[in-house]
Amino acid sequence: MFEPHQQPTPVVRPRRDDDLPACAAALVAVHEADGYPVEGVADPEAWLKPAGLVKAWVAELAGEVVGHACITEPTNTDAAAIMFRETAEGAAADIAVLGRLFVHPEARGHRAGELLTRAVMGHAAGEGLRLVLDVMEKDQAAIRLYERLGWHRIGTTDHDSGHGLVPAYCYVSPAP
Repeated sequence: MFEPHQQPTPVVRPRRDDDLPACAAALVAVHEADGYPVEGVADPEAWLKPAGLVKAWVAELAGEVVGHACITEPTNTDAAAIMFRETAEGAAADIAVLGRLFVHPEARGHRAGELLTRAVMGHAAGEGLRLVLDVMEKDQAAIRLYERLGWHRIGTTDHDSGHGLVPAYCYVSPAP
């Protein structure tokens, strides 16, 4: 689908409403390849517009939308937000949740996931927000990315995989 010489670096930009069909198609491809997300593929466009959405971004490669990320307001069920709030640092912080981050399987290897994460982190820092997230233990590539970008593991939780509970790690972004 995408060769490295076509466009070596993806372009990350704010998501527009007309990006939703391409994002939904990429989400379904990611689900088929990786089992992520465990929910949301029945109505992917709705899943990409969660309650509490603050902002969303896409990554384009060769003019095609190949990745997505967003931040949302924390809810009372966000394990990472709950854990971080229990720390002195987290109690004083304004928090947002990084989520719905994915890259089309055929577009991987172009740093789209890293660039999306960096864009979200840059926005959050500019807004004075600390980001939190949880990631299933099986998603080792995502875990390596977050840790390489300075995120800190703050605990573990269980994530409902749709086939039972699976271990997940909770992370907080580096302090600005």
